[in-house]
Amino acid sequence: MQDIIIRKATTNDMDTLLVFEQGVIEFERPFDPTLGDNIHYYDLNEMISASHIELLVAEQAGKLIASGYARIEAAARPYLKHDRQAYLGFMYVVPECRGRGVIRLIIDQLKIWSAAQGVTELLLEVYAGNEGAIKAYEKAGFEQLTIAMRMGLK
Repeated sequence: MQDIIIRKATTNDMDTLLVFEQGVIEFERPFDPTLGDNIHYYDLNEMISASHIELLVAEQAGKLIASGYARIEAAARPYLKHDRQAYLGFMYVVPECRGRGVIRLIIDQLKIWSAAQGVTELLLEVYAGNEGAIKAYEKAGFEQLTIAMRMGLK
C-alpha cells in the first residue's frame, strides 16, 4: 500500500463517487433480492457538505481507489449506553486494489474523526453472505452483533 492518500471527498470527486456508488450496488445486488432497478443509495452532495458526515476517499497516483463515510446519528435505541453513534458505509474499493487493506486505512481515519466528535460507538451493516467484507471488518476490530432477517410475502 504505497503512496495511498486518505482525504476528504470534494465535489470534484463526484463523477468517480457516482461510479463507486453503482459499484457498491452491483456488488450487493446478489445478496439482496429486494433491490430495485436504477437506484442510488446516497445523497453525495449532502455527504460532502454536511458537518455530521465525513466522506473520505483513498487516492493513489492521482486516481481514486476507494471510499467510505461516517455519519453521526442518534443511538438506535434509548436504552443503550451511548446516545450517539457513527454509522459507517459506502465502503468501496476498486477491484484491482481489493485485499490490500485500503478500507482499513479509511476506517482508521473515520475512527479518529468519530472520536473527535465525541462518539464512542461505530456501527455498520454488511450482508450475511458477504464473507470477504465480514472478514475485513473483523480485522479492523468490528464484532458481529445482530443478524437481521427478512421474509418476502407474495
